[in-house]
Amino acid sequence: MSSKSIFFFFLGCFSFVLQAQTDQMTLDRMFSGEFRQDYERTIQWDATGDHYFTIEKSASIDGADELVRYTSANQERSVFVSAEKLRTQGTSLHIESFSLSPDGSKVLIFTNSSRVWRSNTKGDYWVFDLNTQKLTQLGADLEASSLMFAKFSSDNRYVYYVHKFNIYREDFKTQTKTALTQDGTGAIINGTFDWVYEEEFGKRDGFTISPADSRIAFWQLDASATGTFYMINNTDSIYSRPIPIQYPKVGQTPSSAKIGIIDLKDDAIHWVGLEGDPRQNYIPGIQWVHDDLLLIQRLNRHQNHLKIWGYTPSTKQLKLIYEETEDTWVDIGYPDVSSDSWGNNDLPLVDKKTAFLRMTENDAWRHVYKVAIATGKKTLVTPFDYDVASMRSATSKGLFYMASPENSTQRYLYYTDLKGKGKDKRITPESYDGLNGYNVSPNGKYAIHNHQSAKKARTVRFISLPDHKVIKTLVDNARHTQKMATLDHPEVRFSQVTTAEGITLDVRTVLPTGFDPAKKYPVIFHVYGEPWSQQALDKPIGSFNIFLAQQGYVVIDMDNRGTPCLNGSAWRKSIYRKIGLINAQDQAMAAQELLKLDYLDAERTAVWGWSGGGSMTMNLMFKYPEIYKTGVAVAGVSNQLVYDNIYQERYMGLPQENEEDFIKGSPLTYAKNLEGNLLIIHGTADDNVHYQSAELLVNELIKHNKQFDFMAYPNRSHGIYEGANTSRHLYTLIANYFLEHTPVD
Repeated sequence: MSSKSIFFFFLGCFSFVLQAQTDQMTLDRMFSGEFRQDYERTIQWDATGDHYFTIEKSASIDGADELVRYTSANQERSVFVSAEKLRTQGTSLHIESFSLSPDGSKVLIFTNSSRVWRSNTKGDYWVFDLNTQKLTQLGADLEASSLMFAKFSSDNRYVYYVHKFNIYREDFKTQTKTALTQDGTGAIINGTFDWVYEEEFGKRDGFTISPADSRIAFWQLDASATGTFYMINNTDSIYSRPIPIQYPKVGQTPSSAKIGIIDLKDDAIHWVGLEGDPRQNYIPGIQWVHDDLLLIQRLNRHQNHLKIWGYTPSTKQLKLIYEETEDTWVDIGYPDVSSDSWGNNDLPLVDKKTAFLRMTENDAWRHVYKVAIATGKKTLVTPFDYDVASMRSATSKGLFYMASPENSTQRYLYYTDLKGKGKDKRITPESYDGLNGYNVSPNGKYAIHNHQSAKKARTVRFISLPDHKVIKTLVDNARHTQKMATLDHPEVRFSQVTTAEGITLDVRTVLPTGFDPAKKYPVIFHVYGEPWSQQALDKPIGSFNIFLAQQGYVVIDMDNRGTPCLNGSAWRKSIYRKIGLINAQDQAMAAQELLKLDYLDAERTAVWGWSGGGSMTMNLMFKYPEIYKTGVAVAGVSNQLVYDNIYQERYMGLPQENEEDFIKGSPLTYAKNLEGNLLIIHGTADDNVHYQSAELLVNELIKHNKQFDFMAYPNRSHGIYEGANTSRHLYTLIANYFLEHTPVD
């Protein structure tokens, strides 16, 4: 062989090795950042929507943040507050979020944040005055990272914020602070919320200033009777340290909630006299209509009876405007993949603030109604035979909303007028098939549009409405798309399966790379199955699914009854008092039908899921051992009687009335039936699904002499991501478990 031949021989070998390396997804590559996607920056619209503001990196100070303003119509860019002006003691402020004063003359900057429950809502606040060009810290003599939810008065004289469970007012010029509430202790909570209100109603910011600065309305929660759950930190000291958390378990009395009104003329507080026991009702939303009218949403303990009150502070009069009841539950925040407004429970105000919009499920579909504040008269705004997924923006003439009448795995933008005349228009062009999301400007003329599908990475563009014309592409993810194109990418198929009981489920199937229908493949069912998440969606399948497909697995997602699919109200509400029963049954029956496919090996089956999916995995392994041979349950609820009251009681009722339903739906009840291979994974600092849940299941399995595998992640929360290398370790553990117990050929 000549030297040239040898050279090309080795070059060919090197090319083959390089190809073999670059077209395969590995666990190391998953967490290397190689396949990271880009996302758009968070923006803030001005009052009209003709401009918006965002955070960008400075060109003059390396790595420093500055505020930039864009003109919506032409995307003209101007620096609003430069990084040079946001320096203090030689250090540039890192802008985590910001807001503008009502007249646009001042900017409030949030930085140096710390975590409260799931979100970083405590931190430091600085004000930059565009007139004086001066940067001033609020609460400068208070401890670092201790202020919450700072906001300007409309006259720019004051800033209000929460510090240690009390509401404060600070004079911007003199920096004089006044405590407007003084009884906040942690048991008494003013202006913010306990764990369960944040987790299940999305509530964090607990006070609001009236439009003309005459009053503040705020929540006060009394959590003094709420039980304390202790997590244990065993690793940060030679002695263990208990971590207390106020956590109302299912069946336990909620914190009492009431609304206080602070009269800012004399700082006097009076309380809104709502009917009923404050410990047996929730208040998920309040908002000012004008300076002397406050809307209050109140939900009973069973969460099946909503009342919306109008309160007039000047006369202390309450008026019932709207009432809604259901046999199951009334939703306040609707979970949907196209919505980014979780926790904003305000009712959209329309018709010059004389009416509000409310989504309901009192008939076959989820519809939007307009409710007149003065009379309570209801107008059906969306009289269509399909579900509204979420509302996006209400203008003076109409409503933008998300829907997908023909395919629940996708989402599109629609528009209709506010008169309920029965005309709807799809705004999203046909070319954007898949999942779409929109941040629509206040005037309805512009939007930031994101799109993704199983075939296309997430892209983002600034568009005009209603013509959907692209003004500027904000994120194209070209680098990510190019990197993904180098992989041996699996085929993704969407279909439906009908069970023996006549229930039809959406199915997303990821086929092994090099798929041969004549071969038999092991199958992994990925599950969730509860009312808060949908899985079989037309979106990118993710690196882990690509890895599994390249190993030779078929990966299947299905959405059972009870999940937030756009299949009608009866579909979603049928799970009431049947979590762990109807959802597990649908999954198992659908799996039985799919396993009749020639290319699926019914003897090599696995199932896995996280949180509600962890609970589902346990139920499927214990109740249907003939179907599922291997399971990985991450952070799952083993016993419904130890989860939080707002979530579990919403969908299951009160255990004082139907405890048998909680027992029937809990995996713990069926643990004695385990036959296959089960890996249980849990973080010991999980403040959502407590580590207790895992230990209860472990005890039950030991009691029945059932062998299983177990992994505890010290001091990791529900997401199991804290600490060096945690995510890579976790997914390596899961992958190895599948490879060992559900082997590929």
